[in-house]
Amino acid sequence: MTEDKLCNPITSFVCFDIETTGLNPQTDKVIEIGAVKVKDKKIVEYFSELINPGIKLSPLIANLTGISDNMLKDADTEERVIQKFVDFTEDYVVIGHNILFDYSFIKTAAGGFHMGFEKKGIDTLELCRKLHGSLESRSLESMCRYYNINNEHAHRAYEDAKATVVLYVKLCNEFFQDNPKVFEPKQLIYKVKKVQFITKKQKNYLIDLLKYHNIDIVQPIDTLTQSEASKWIDEIIFNHGRMK
Repeated sequence: MTEDKLCNPITSFVCFDIETTGLNPQTDKVIEIGAVKVKDKKIVEYFSELINPGIKLSPLIANLTGISDNMLKDADTEERVIQKFVDFTEDYVVIGHNILFDYSFIKTAAGGFHMGFEKKGIDTLELCRKLHGSLESRSLESMCRYYNINNEHAHRAYEDAKATVVLYVKLCNEFFQDNPKVFEPKQLIYKVKKVQFITKKQKNYLIDLLKYHNIDIVQPIDTLTQSEASKWIDEIIFNHGRMK
């Protein structure tokens, strides 16, 4: 990108945020996607979807996000929501706070359904680290306090996405003229690991375990990875015990 193209900050983009069941995109699931589409400095479209992950949420995640199993039970499937979100982003630059985390989950999920998700992006967390080096914390919560950005429902994807848009605008207004290079979108790089699906031995044991404890099958077993199957088996044994 030449200096001429950096005379103004990016004014058309999709800012997004996600909530998940954990921190590992290979084993954990997206449960919410929130996004704001901005075109020529104007908000033109919103995206807000819950996803049924097919598993119970941990108390930690439920308390952090305010999302309950009951809220997710009638939500759409991961494949359908990911497809809608990929279509929503079109060819826009994406923006997020610690964007590689969110990007890694979306790219992993999209890849699992044979969808592409290659994006250029701007990370507002990286911007804050470079431009506000003296601050003790550059978390979204801390930056919202610093700039008096109202984010009453933090840790909900759509609300965090809206707050990040405001943060990006404030950073541009304050710093872009003297630091245009740091606002340049970069190609987002995340290599999705090869998925190892459930083994025949795991599948047979899991089916027997579910039948033994009279537990309903809440997701297709054949689509589970080895790590997901192992995690589910461990969870059942912990909560219900082994087969006798």
